[in-house]
Amino acid sequence: MIEREPEKYQKYADGMPGGPGNPLGARALYLFTPERGDTYLRVHGTDDPGSIGRAVSNGCAGLINDQIVQLYDQVPMNARVVLHPKELV
Repeated sequence: MIEREPEKYQKYADGMPGGPGNPLGARALYLFTPERGDTYLRVHGTDDPGSIGRAVSNGCAGLINDQIVQLYDQVPMNARVVLHPKELV
């Protein structure tokens, strides 16, 4: 995101806490692989619930904050994650 839109996202280069003003919402699951390390894909909440179901991210899976908080609390570290593409109508 920083590389694509540095003027908008550079301020997040060192991270920021989750919460209402964070574009990743209340929580974020960072996806890594043994081969590539950080995939730069995330399963995360959002500060814009109206964006859910639309192609607005950089490849991430966005959830409303209540959902990501519940999921985050249930997923152990190093859990296997499989993301399936969905055609948007």
